[in-house]
Amino acid sequence: MDDVLDASALAQVKLLESGHVTSEELVRGYLDRIERLDPHIHAFVTVSRRRALLDARWKDLQRRRARGQKPMPAFFGVPIGIKDLNIVRGTTTRWGSRAAMPVLLPVDDFTVAPLRRAGFVILGKLSTSEWGAMPVTEPDIHPPTRNPWSLGHSAGGSSGGSGAALAARMLPVAQGSDGAGSIRIPAAFCHLVGLKPSRGRVRNAYGINDRQLLYTSGPMAHTVDDVAAMLDVMSGSTYGRPHWAPPPARSFAELAHEPLPRLRIRYLTRTPLAPTHPEIAAGVEKVARTFAELGHEVEEGSLPDTTLEEIVPLWQHLIGAIPLTRWEKTQPITRWLAEAGHKLRGKDVSALHAALAGRYLRVLEAVDLWITPTVAQPAPTIGAYRDLPPEQAFAAAAELGGYTAVFNVTGLPAISVPLGLTQDGRPMGLQVSGRMFDEGLLLAAARQLEQLFPWNERRPPQLPS
Repeated sequence: MDDVLDASALAQVKLLESGHVTSEELVRGYLDRIERLDPHIHAFVTVSRRRALLDARWKDLQRRRARGQKPMPAFFGVPIGIKDLNIVRGTTTRWGSRAAMPVLLPVDDFTVAPLRRAGFVILGKLSTSEWGAMPVTEPDIHPPTRNPWSLGHSAGGSSGGSGAALAARMLPVAQGSDGAGSIRIPAAFCHLVGLKPSRGRVRNAYGINDRQLLYTSGPMAHTVDDVAAMLDVMSGSTYGRPHWAPPPARSFAELAHEPLPRLRIRYLTRTPLAPTHPEIAAGVEKVARTFAELGHEVEEGSLPDTTLEEIVPLWQHLIGAIPLTRWEKTQPITRWLAEAGHKLRGKDVSALHAALAGRYLRVLEAVDLWITPTVAQPAPTIGAYRDLPPEQAFAAAAELGGYTAVFNVTGLPAISVPLGLTQDGRPMGLQVSGRMFDEGLLLAAARQLEQLFPWNERRPPQLPS
């Protein structure tokens, strides 16, 4: 059964279709792993054991009744976890915070609903930093979420629970969300594939139709094929319900298998926000050389220099817009961001956002792909920012978003794939980005890297037996 649980979600779909495994067996297997491993990792804030088992049994019954006469939804019977910034019907949402009363609603939000329609069995809610404000997952409501590759280090954030649960093989796939790197940073730290789609590709979870939103939901998994198939579900392309992004020419699952044309690629190993670890820089340069050897036009590039002071108002305004009344119960860094955000005028922030995006887009969209580190450094230790004053803590943590945040400002798609391990065994990530709404090309490039540098056989060495 361990081999089945370690398989990709798409491989599990085939096993379910053939009758070699049932959804209930998958769910029980993952629940056993969660019970054994999660006390050491703290990836889950809620485990919906009874509800998940009932759902799995119902799906097994539906599959037997169908007898292969009608197609099942894409991931019918496959387990998944949902980040605790998203609303799952009948399951409490805590937002990683003591400041909000736990929310229990009878509906799914607009991110969760298509995942449920796709047939996923939801095992529980995954940990997040408080209101998604930090790139590490250390809220006050539970112990810090630890990295399965090195338990003394962070799994990243704000989708840290998603990254840690996947790295520990407590799930085959997970949903995350990304406002400055919150999918890609945990993916890099936890040796995973994580995609931030283009702005508008995935419908906003709360129904907000804002074309300047910094954040979006996206898929996280061990393989590019799983991520592509999940994007088909999350974006609605298999249901004909895209948000305002144009639908792809074909499914993302198909586009990921397209051969790459000759591309113009630029690579970057420097960010003004942080020094880049030499092993990470060397890994990016190796990938750049590989693309050049494959016949692509590759050259080193540079982006406009931007200071943290220029861009931090965007995130202050985002956190300040959270409809809270008990700000005094939030963590100091969340409160500091919100207090500054409350003083900002929306039209000023919109103008700043548009100016920054325009500055970057002129450079980023001049070529087909950019490759960069996902994060400049490997995962920090647990508690690295805990004792710093809020402004210093945010500045230090912002270094983790030195390569990722620009793609939230611009709305361009970006994917993180594993880049190997440092000499001390911590995962590194490579970020591939492209033009707006060109996720298909990103997935095809990422899949080629997966074939050239296979990563899915590596396992964290420190997990309890």
